Amino acid sequence: MKTLILAALLCALLALTSAQPFSFDCRDVWRPSENRCFTYVPKAMTWLDAQKNCLRQGGWLTSVRDAKEYAVIQKVITDAKGTGLIWLGGHDVTEEGKWKWTDGTSFTYTNWAPERPDNYQGNEDCLHIFTEGRWFWNDLDCQTPLPSVCAKNV
Repeated sequence: MKTLILAALLCALLALTSAQPFSFDCRDVWRPSENRCFTYVPKAMTWLDAQKNCLRQGGWLTSVRDAKEYAVIQKVITDAKGTGLIWLGGHDVTEEGKWKWTDGTSFTYTNWAPERPDNYQGNEDCLHIFTEGRWFWNDLDCQTPLPSVCAKNV
């Protein structure tokens, strides 16, 4: 059953990431930062549904390119009163332990919690953040409904 779910998730992810988000100026609920905009989505969704939602808005679940950008993402979340666990666009669905961003950005900057990612029970392929303390990252079952952060190019 897990293999079937993973295969379906992989197929959907590949189909979604082949769509190229369009670029335009930040407006409405999007916060500008350098050449990208970010928005916090409070509605709890599975990781794949959160990615679909971001695509509908012209973006994708956010990647994190460096510490400066991560600070902007944290501010977007705190300004929106977001707390708890929140989806970002990282995943290792295609190959366990090989983390990728939905937008194709190089996975070079990380902020994993100690001893993470751990693929607990062999079923954690999507990246979320903890908004408490040091805003560490963790891997989690992609079917868990969480709020998310979308990004798009300016």
